[in-house]
Amino acid sequence: MPKSRIRKKADYTPPPSKQATSIKLTSRSWVAPVMLAMFVIGLAWIVVFYVTDGSLPIDALGNWNIVVGFGFIAAGFGVSTQWK
Repeated sequence: MPKSRIRKKADYTPPPSKQATSIKLTSRSWVAPVMLAMFVIGLAWIVVFYVTDGSLPIDALGNWNIVVGFGFIAAGFGVSTQWK
């Protein structure tokens, strides 16, 4: 019986190299300080409001000072979404 032909596999040649594209990452070094500052400002606003029996930070706002303090804290959480 005749012997079948042996097929030689082609040598591996890597695909042509592509130019490496540089990815420019934006610096997010500002996020952590701003986030922490918002948290501290909000907490300080609420603490000052309670310690001074509502006469500070802004007397005209009354109990809305609590909302302002929590607004700063919420803004801190909003800024934290930009942290990578």
